Parts: sequence; structure tokens; C-alpha cells
Amino acid sequence: MEIPNLPASLVEAQIQSSPRTAYYIPDFITPSEETVLLQKINAAPLPTWRHLSHRRLQTYPSPLTQQNTLLASPLPTWLSRPIVPRLLSLPVSPETPSSGNLTSDSDARQSNRNVFITTPHHAPNHVLVNEYLPGSGIFPHEDGAAYAPIVATVSLGSHTVLDIYAKKEGGGGEREPEPRWRILQERRSLLITTGGLYGEYLHGIEGVVWDEKLKACCNWELVGDRENFEHGRAERGTRVSLTFRDVLKVKSLGKAFRLGGHV
Repeated sequence: MEIPNLPASLVEAQIQSSPRTAYYIPDFITPSEETVLLQKINAAPLPTWRHLSHRRLQTYPSPLTQQNTLLASPLPTWLSRPIVPRLLSLPVSPETPSSGNLTSDSDARQSNRNVFITTPHHAPNHVLVNEYLPGSGIFPHEDGAAYAPIVATVSLGSHTVLDIYAKKEGGGGEREPEPRWRILQERRSLLITTGGLYGEYLHGIEGVVWDEKLKACCNWELVGDRENFEHGRAERGTRVSLTFRDVLKVKSLGKAFRLGGHV
């Protein structure tokens, strides 16, 4: 059985040249786990997909309501395992005891010092599955106030480059014209962004087929397969991203019905 070689703590995965609130782990899942995840995603009925202008997505366990509330329901087992227990097993610092090779979400939460310990539900409860074809991307944006300020993203099928933009002084939602940092996300990697990177910056993906100047990415020293990018450029394939977050407001279906559906 394949087992990823994970760091002892997130300190080892900290991206040093970013604001140090981002962590990068290559090969967070195995090739066989990636294959199973892609098979499950691609086997979903067509109505499961929501088609947007440059990508399509699935939402688990369900989309948020207009009031940014999640109706309580567990994540599908095929999507949560092994990713969520593995994610929650990573201690933030070496001084934090790791929970080891955990087999369930509840076991993982007992480690008590993972990156989600500060969120309301102490674990991800919502996943966006985004499919990006070569040449497609997403405009720089913020994730908004519906979620706790921690995002864990697993990449399947292909690499991409995440651009981080600083906001211009004076507010107004404008950003600097060039990204402050660029983060290379290999296939099967995990990227965690927290704190200031969540609320004080915008993030996006440029719609290109070829990514250039990859050796200048701020996480280059943490990249697992640098030989694959030794020429400093790489062609994108079809990428599927799994974005794990903790929705702040959660209500049970029973309570929602008792309130007449106003959630």
C-alpha cells in the first residue's frame, strides 16, 4: 500500500518567501488515490456539474444558501478519506504531537493542534470541485466571509500556478497589476493558505496553456519534482482542484424546515 511521505509538521512545509501563512506539500496523495478521486468525479451525473464561463464545478455536500449557510450533511466518504484525516493529522509545529496514521475524521480531530483547530467545526465541512481545461483560469478574487480563513487545496491531473495579488492602498477593491507571489501547485499536492493571505490579498489563476518562469515561484524550494519543471516552463493539462473549507454557518435540515426554509 502506497503511503505519502508527509512532513513531521507544517513548519517544514511553510513557504518562506510568502507572508509565512501558506504551506505546500508535494505528493500529499498517491497516484492511485488520485486515480480513484478522478474516477469518482468524472462518474458524477451531468446535472451535478455547474457550468461557468471558463470552468465547471461540483459542490459537496451541497451549495450554500443565499444567506451563506450550509445545510448540515457529511462529506461523501470517497471525497473526505483519506484527505481529511491526513490533513488533520498534520501538526502545526514540531512541539505539537502528531496523531499519526489516522483512519477517521473523528480520530484526526483528537490531535487537537492541526491547522483547522481554530475554525468553528475543527475540520473542513465543504468542498468545491473545480475543473480547469488548459488555457482556463479564474479572475483574482477573495473567498468571502462565508468561510473560516483557512483553505486547503488538493490538485489532481495537472499542475497550475496560483497568483497572489496585493490590494491597492485606499481600498475600493483594486489590486496591484502584477502578482506579489506565484505558487506552483503540482498534481497531487496540497496547498494551505491561512491568515493574511486569506483576507488581505486576492488570488487567481491566469488563463494560459503554458506556465513560464516557474523557478521564480515562491515555493520552488518545496517543489517535489523539480526535474519536471527544470526548463522553467510547463504545459498545463486538465486540472481538477479540491478546495476544502469550513463554512461558518451550519444548520440542520430539520431546523431549516421548522423555520419555514429561511436559512
